[in-house]
Amino acid sequence: MELSESVQKGLQSLADATFFDMKTFSVLIEVAFRSLLSAHADRSVLDQPEFKRLDQKLLKHCHTAATTCILEGVKQNADKSTISACLEDVSFDAERTEVFYTTYQKYKSDLETLLSSLGRCPPHINDVSWRLEYCIKNGHVHKVNEPSYLISLNVEPILLQNANNGGSSEDVHFSCTMEQLQDLVGKMKDAAKSLEKATQL
Repeated sequence: MELSESVQKGLQSLADATFFDMKTFSVLIEVAFRSLLSAHADRSVLDQPEFKRLDQKLLKHCHTAATTCILEGVKQNADKSTISACLEDVSFDAERTEVFYTTYQKYKSDLETLLSSLGRCPPHINDVSWRLEYCIKNGHVHKVNEPSYLISLNVEPILLQNANNGGSSEDVHFSCTMEQLQDLVGKMKDAAKSLEKATQL
């Protein structure tokens, strides 16, 4: 894992027993994981009795470094050897590394869920169905005599919705004329060709 110089310095301070004894270290690591999973930013997250004697600037720097390291580890799906190597590089001893990794394992799946729910990734299309509809008259009793297509896209729900509806897929419905459908198909073919060319590079 690659961490910035500022994060490495914060982790080095966290590894220093003169600043953080084992109990204070363990509490800070637990607080760092819980603060990432908290629904609301709580300013009192660092108001722990174990932190009263610490310089607040140092405490915030170490907390930020720990949370950054945690997020990088989860983002890269880091295993024990990767995390251990990263923490040893910033002077963590075996006991602190073990405390960090044990807490990491405890919260990893929740953090993966949190990270995967971030961003604006559009849902994936699973299936497409269509039917031809022939409109003879409209709502104003005027003759129309036009065909149109009813398209139904079966898509994967976004993760946050997924949690609420048990993971079932959902449909997106729309209607289009023959010309609109031809335009859509043409654009989809262009996109597929572009993707194919990009993967061949």
